[in-house]
Amino acid sequence: QVQLVESGGGLVQAGGSLRLSCTASGSIFRVNTMAWYRQAPGKQRELIALITSGGSTNYVDSVMGRFTISRDSAKNTVYLQMNSLKPEDTAVYYCKLIMVGRDYWGQGTQVTVSS
Repeated sequence: QVQLVESGGGLVQAGGSLRLSCTASGSIFRVNTMAWYRQAPGKQRELIALITSGGSTNYVDSVMGRFTISRDSAKNTVYLQMNSLKPEDTAVYYCKLIMVGRDYWGQGTQVTVSS
């Protein structure tokens, strides 16, 4: 069984920064992808950033240049550094672990950006 535990959400003013963390535990394949999604009220969950076990990254346009995804594979942890936050970044942020034939979600952490 695999579990993902997220932390780091909270309330921040526009222009501020937050760093999210997500640690996976359990039977984790060495080759995997870790990703961050978010879901704003009334909207569908969207993929915003991902990083492969080889270190390749990809971002959705709306966060490019403001958010940085990174990982510490030895700790099975993925991070999301969020800078220059905007009110439209307000959402529940979820991490996801993607392996061959299976994937797992974290419980979500709320990020609220006030104007």
